[in-house]
Amino acid sequence: MAKNDRFVVRHGNDWAVKKGGVAAPESIHHKQSRAEQQAKSTVRDLGGGEVRIQGRDGKWRDSDTVAPARDPFPPRDKKH
Repeated sequence: MAKNDRFVVRHGNDWAVKKGGVAAPESIHHKQSRAEQQAKSTVRDLGGGEVRIQGRDGKWRDSDTVAPARDPFPPRDKKH
């Protein structure tokens, strides 16, 4: 896990943007899409990295590489 990576996870009835290894969330949002936008913006401002998104079921549903970071699996990532 890189220092710029962020995670979008459930936080009660809301969604939180968290940095790995840190208990307190960086921000809390009512909508998952807004939390995802905030996480990607933060990672972009820090120089790129990964944003991992958790689904309602608690399983990781998506991962996106934010530029200028290098995507470790470019052929598999066809969503973005």
